[in-house]
Parts: sequence; structure tokens; C-alpha cells
Amino acid sequence: MTKKKTKRRIRPLALCVFQREDQIFVARGFDAHKRETFYRPIGGRIEFGERASDAVAREVREEIDAEVADLTYLGALENLFIYEGKPGHEIIMIFDGRFCDHAMNQDDAVVTGVDDGEVLYEGSWKRLDFFRGDGAPPLYPTGLLNLLDSRASVGPQ
Repeated sequence: MTKKKTKRRIRPLALCVFQREDQIFVARGFDAHKRETFYRPIGGRIEFGERASDAVAREVREEIDAEVADLTYLGALENLFIYEGKPGHEIIMIFDGRFCDHAMNQDDAVVTGVDDGEVLYEGSWKRLDFFRGDGAPPLYPTGLLNLLDSRASVGPQ
């Protein structure tokens, strides 16, 4: 029997940083192959015919049952990576926004991201400095911290 070869594809994603002062809301993930805990803003796949901002709102609603507002496009990042021993390639549109529910903006807000009954992640607020320096856990996609730093240095848009 011949094993069918799967065609690798680039995944279009839309993520939201939900930044406030020196903190962002991120999901904690774990790569068992690398034995690495990492963090990433929440969001997900852009469906065919869907605008990236609509994808962010839909994914946040589906995964943590929260509504978002004031989405602002920050930029795009290309992410080439290895996760669980398999290569991946994503083009990611990054947004800033805010949660409509003020309880989500509390320092101690912790949520569990769920999709189709499967627990995906735990989300919480982290200071940006948490991702800096030797031994800091990675913030994905690669380049996100630089994008946020460059935007902060030019001030509000």
C-alpha cells in the first residue's frame, strides 16, 4: 500500500494582541517534542472569503466566548517553524483590540480556550518584559515582540 503524500500549505491566520500598557493577552502552549512552553496571541485561521478582522472576532468568540472591539491592524508576519516535530508555514495578520467585557481586562483574568470540546490553551495577561532576556519563554510568531516595540517607539497611530 502506498502512503498518500500530504501537500503542505501555508496557513493564513489572524491574531489579536489585546495590548494594554506593558501587557498583552496571550495563550500558553507547549511543544512536547521540543519540551518548550511558549506563548502566542489568540486568534486563528482565516476562512476563505472572510476578512482577517472578522476571523479574529469569530475565533475569540468561538474559543473563549468573548466579544472584541476596536480592532486595529498592526502588521503582518511570516512564520516558518517546527511544531511537534513537523514543519509549518503561516502568514499572520496581527491586530490590536480590546475585550468588550471589562472583567477580561483584569490582571487576574484567566480563560481556557476551547474548540469543538477540545481544550486548546490557557490565556492570561503577561508583561512584555516576561518575554525578554536569557531564558525567557518564546513569544510567537517570531518577530511579534519587535513589531510591538517598533510601534511603541513611534507612538499612537
